[in-house]
Amino acid sequence: MSRTITSETKHSIISDFKEITKIRLSVSVVFSSLAGYLLGVETVDYKTLILLAFGGYFMVGASNAFNQIIEKDLDALMDRTKNRPIPAGRMSVSTAFIIASIFTVLGVFILYTINPQTAMFGAISIFLYTCAYTPLKTKTPLAVFVGAIPGAIPFMLGWVAATNDFGIEPGTLFAIQFFWQFPHFWAIGWFLFEDYKKGGFFMLPTGKQDRGTAIQTIMYTIWTLLVSIIPAFGFTGRLYLTPFSAVIVFLLGLGMVYYAIQLYKKMTVKAAKQLMLASVSYITLLQIVYVLDKFIR
Repeated sequence: MSRTITSETKHSIISDFKEITKIRLSVSVVFSSLAGYLLGVETVDYKTLILLAFGGYFMVGASNAFNQIIEKDLDALMDRTKNRPIPAGRMSVSTAFIIASIFTVLGVFILYTINPQTAMFGAISIFLYTCAYTPLKTKTPLAVFVGAIPGAIPFMLGWVAATNDFGIEPGTLFAIQFFWQFPHFWAIGWFLFEDYKKGGFFMLPTGKQDRGTAIQTIMYTIWTLLVSIIPAFGFTGRLYLTPFSAVIVFLLGLGMVYYAIQLYKKMTVKAAKQLMLASVSYITLLQIVYVLDKFIR
């Protein structure tokens, strides 16, 4: 019997650790960083690749843990978040703070061993997510704009890690992921609207599930598509996309635009969920196409 209890306890601790650091989100962010690194590097250094993966994970994990500490009372009000470790009472605030602090130190230190600029952008990301985006979520829909900044850093962070330089190339990678986040998070804000309202979060640009929000979602989806194919025109330094790959990215983007238009037409939770899934597929496939294009051409 004691073995069963011990096993369940261990499982709960591991599960709560994954939840407080949002491991699935962290992995997706690490994926973006590694894609950016592969785009910027001339010769792959696997040591740097591993450091970037761990540093990126610690960076995102820290941001998520601080976020859940700050929002613990609001999380308890929402169905989506009430079972998180802190509001559910399975983890104390002090424990979560220790995890967040250790992750911050480890993340910045590891990124600094790659180069100082990478560490600087990592630290900026944690600061903006925790100290600006999180408190603004209950104040103004502009929180999504602020949150899009740290959210866009990982893709370009990889390039900076590879080159120790910030220029037009990482700036373009930043712009792609920056604009992408608006339709992505507005789609989430749409289908979780009622739950977010319980916590007092303002995630939609008009504050409502209305035509205005749907139109802005379409506009930013189009902007995402246009920014994503700019490297095909030779304006972005070493970051280049062949015409063939640009067509693939363009078609993927049209798919995302289609679902944004469907949201405008149907104005339903189902349409918003479909757009969210389309946006995740788009950014993932875009990064894969960019990397394959570089190494195959």
